[in-house]
Amino acid sequence: MGRTVWFPGHMARGQKKLSEVITNLDALIELRDARAPYLTASPHSEQLSRMKPVIVVLSRRDLADEPETVKWLDHFRKNGIPALAYNLRQDRFDQLKGELSRYKPSHRDLRLGVVGIPNVGKSLFLNGLVGRNASRVGALPGITRGVEWFRGQGLLVVDSPGILGARTGIKVGRALSWLGCNRADVIGSYETSALALITFLSNTGLWPVVEKAWSVPLDDSGPEGTLENLGRRLGCLIAGGAVDSEAASRKFLESFSTGRLGRVTLELPGLPLGEENLP
Repeated sequence: MGRTVWFPGHMARGQKKLSEVITNLDALIELRDARAPYLTASPHSEQLSRMKPVIVVLSRRDLADEPETVKWLDHFRKNGIPALAYNLRQDRFDQLKGELSRYKPSHRDLRLGVVGIPNVGKSLFLNGLVGRNASRVGALPGITRGVEWFRGQGLLVVDSPGILGARTGIKVGRALSWLGCNRADVIGSYETSALALITFLSNTGLWPVVEKAWSVPLDDSGPEGTLENLGRRLGCLIAGGAVDSEAASRKFLESFSTGRLGRVTLELPGLPLGEENLP
């Protein structure tokens, strides 16, 4: 069986360092993608929430269907989890900072950890939270060395590398590649991930997002025919006029993950995505 996630050494080292430093933190922020808040949860969400207060921040609010994002925020809050959603490129974090003030000790800066799987926007979030010119801070007394701290706007924040579960299933790993949170070439190929995404969007009635953007309807022959039509629409051709399926798949996945095809939410509260209901 092939690999299901990209789990290089820096993820394992970052996971170890975070576990060592977490006792010295006051609170945690967990970033998730607003298009799939359950699918993009940290593999350590439940464990972390038992150790420290956790605020969930849904990134890429501008790429998700807004009414569905509101449903997700209500879902988290009804379950006692503070949650906010942001367009990380534009929004200010005033409400989040107000929420964080509850956890600040009176005698020092708030110590905050930021966690999340790869490519959910942690770097962009950190820039907005502590300021682009935030200063890096050396090792704090009594706290593990090798952890990167940033100080800015009244906060002391420790960053962590994006961490995926090392045993994530193949279908979940593939779905994460649709959002840019996993590498399609590591878990199989761009083509297999693209075909799975076409199947998923077809089964869930979400294909109109693609059809509206690119005027490519679902092909009666199945996902392979639809991918070929996408390839022709995108100009991914090789000698003789045949479609370069891998190149078409790359472009399709990149356009979907970056939101260029339009706003879409892949899962709803009570209907999370997992191995049992993904193609």
